[in-house]
Amino acid sequence: MSHTVAIMQPYFIPYAGYFRLISGSDLFVIYDCVQFPRRGWVHRNELADRSGALRWLTLPLKSAPREVLIKDLEFSADAEAEMGERLRPFPIEDRRTAELGPMIDRLRRLEGRPVDYIVDLLEQTCAYLGLPWNVARSSELGVPESLRGQDRILEIAHRLGADRYLNAPGGRTLYDAEAFATREIELAFLPPYEGRGGSILDRLLREDRDAVRASITPLPLATEPSAGLSISPTRG
Repeated sequence: MSHTVAIMQPYFIPYAGYFRLISGSDLFVIYDCVQFPRRGWVHRNELADRSGALRWLTLPLKSAPREVLIKDLEFSADAEAEMGERLRPFPIEDRRTAELGPMIDRLRRLEGRPVDYIVDLLEQTCAYLGLPWNVARSSELGVPESLRGQDRILEIAHRLGADRYLNAPGGRTLYDAEAFATREIELAFLPPYEGRGGSILDRLLREDRDAVRASITPLPLATEPSAGLSISPTRG
């Protein structure tokens, strides 16, 4: 039986397709030991406001050097009050339910470091949707800083005993199946996500929970063949 590991940066209330990596892996690794991508989705997302127009919701972060790692980000001094103002245009409280309450409360409570806050929201979402939550953090594995890109991913997967690495479909251009085969790891990719885009929170506020969950799982996998690795059947 395969041990499937997925690795991804922690995203702030990401789109539903992100959660396929959590659902489809035996262990999901929060990739927090890398440089913070300022134009990425770690600290921001788009939600529909009360008029239905999309607008950015961005976490209030303390200024940091360009090379700061995700795990070392900090909130600004007045982050919780600022977040309350930034949430005001969105119909979050209008659509609060008892089941969504813990997630919304955590959204408003900016305790700890941003990475802890983002991961807590991911966990709350999985609990609400009934998805598995088996998670580790890459920053706790002691991977040498000299390893970058594919080599860093390979080392993390190897240290965690993976024999399959599951990646998002956009990663096909980033990884070489032969390199994974030399470490006896199967390289697998999710198919393109066919569900509705947008932040998972936006969808949970507006859609049936079971419908959102059904767009995440079950999921087929596509493997990258390699001359050095025998491909096992994919899981449904």
